[in-house]
Amino acid sequence: MNFQESGFEVIENLLAPDMVQSLLADLAGLKLEPLRGGIRRIEKLLPRVAELACSPHLISTAQRYLPGQPKLVRAIYFDKSPDNNWFVTWHQDKTVAVSDRFEAAGWEPWSIKSEVWHVQPPLEVLQNMVTIRIHLDAATTSNGCLKVLPGSHNLGLLPADMAHDQVNQDRVIYCESPAGGAVVMRPHILHASEKSVAPLPRRILHFEYSSYRLPDGISWSP
Repeated sequence: MNFQESGFEVIENLLAPDMVQSLLADLAGLKLEPLRGGIRRIEKLLPRVAELACSPHLISTAQRYLPGQPKLVRAIYFDKSPDNNWFVTWHQDKTVAVSDRFEAAGWEPWSIKSEVWHVQPPLEVLQNMVTIRIHLDAATTSNGCLKVLPGSHNLGLLPADMAHDQVNQDRVIYCESPAGGAVVMRPHILHASEKSVAPLPRRILHFEYSSYRLPDGISWSP
């Protein structure tokens, strides 16, 4: 099953070990808020993360899955550990962040999160997006790696109460990966993760890219 059919793939050794260690050293200086598993807009806090997200290496990787020139849409740092543990139920990533609100068919509902406009776009927008989740630690079933339902991005946009009903456990894939590897996926593939049951961290840089052209005067707001 190729990427267009499955909606995901695992890439090993996307980043060299020395780059992984440099990123971890920078991230070690950040402190997560209590009961928060991640930091949004992480590229605004750490120049090395911003350089990586917009580097020729990451842009060319994203371009393999997009029909046009990729632009960074969102950047999040996730830090799952024994002290900061959680599970995520089956869902699709269906919202994007943009510089301002605008009126266009299929763009709704709108909301403001962290002083940024967020909206659910039409399906065609998500079909022109790709997510690259870079593992800074080995991701395993023990420390809560991502699990996906292959091909579920072809189901369209599902109401939240229907998402779990689509899951056939016999088809679920656990996306294990070594440190420096990555999961590449369509944002609207059904995905979830379980709590970690191992004394190991699971730190991830989550980058979303799009080649969709927004209306004039509007830009992505990572």
